[in-house]
Amino acid sequence: MRYNRRQNRESAMSDRGSILDVTEATFESAVLARSQSVPVIVDFWAPWCAPCRTLGPLLEKLARQGAGAFVLARVNADDNPRLAARYDVHGLPTVKAFADGRVVAEFTGALPEPKVREFIRKLAPSPAEQALNEGLSLLATHHWREAEAAFRRALDLQPDQGAAALGRLKATLAQGRGCEAVALLEDFPRSDESVAAETLRPLAEFLCEVEGADLPLDETELDALYHQAARLAAHGRWAAAMDGLLDVLRQDKKHRRGAPRQVMLAIFELLGDDDPLTREYRNELASVLF
Repeated sequence: MRYNRRQNRESAMSDRGSILDVTEATFESAVLARSQSVPVIVDFWAPWCAPCRTLGPLLEKLARQGAGAFVLARVNADDNPRLAARYDVHGLPTVKAFADGRVVAEFTGALPEPKVREFIRKLAPSPAEQALNEGLSLLATHHWREAEAAFRRALDLQPDQGAAALGRLKATLAQGRGCEAVALLEDFPRSDESVAAETLRPLAEFLCEVEGADLPLDETELDALYHQAARLAAHGRWAAAMDGLLDVLRQDKKHRRGAPRQVMLAIFELLGDDDPLTREYRNELASVLF
């Protein structure tokens, strides 16, 4: 594929501004100002540069695939020598990424596609990664319903995204939908998050056990305490639920083969290590068990 200015102009028009030819006169508005709202990747190239003919089309392809996640700005270094000197361009191709009006990352030479993709990924998350990051922020502040919606969007875009699947599982549990969480665990994508997901299974089964079920009238006192704790957890009353589980453990550490302990560990995983309840009740649990 020839890397020439005619093709550049045609692709810039077809990609609605995600690929631009930039000069010294337009650099301020096209790169510095625009980088305040979206990452801008500047490709310094020249017509005689053989590696540029490889890297240029690759960057164009990734810009199209990015669907606006970043802008590709191409600068012909021969036509804009002062701009190249201003940004210390000593070899071609040179790629510099701008955010908030300044250079935040760069490389020189025609890197292989996986490395270029990684370079861009760190600067401009994909729509799926953006949805994931939004979900994680909402999860951290316990906005469970909004977090679940964000994770669903991420999974619609990338169904095998383990982090989004784990986030959705946590948001589902936090809203008391244990049986749905059990189903999510059965279809959980194989990923680095699989182990963390399994630590939540006791909580999912705990909640599911009292979800729309008629419990036996002749259940034992400890089972009654256990199920009451599950009802409290289903309504987000974590402290009261864990108090109930601790009451069960104080009377019988081996009740239901240690299920109360496993449920509390799952609640800690759900709330996170930095949550005050996690710190408080982790100490309470240790004092009861040991």
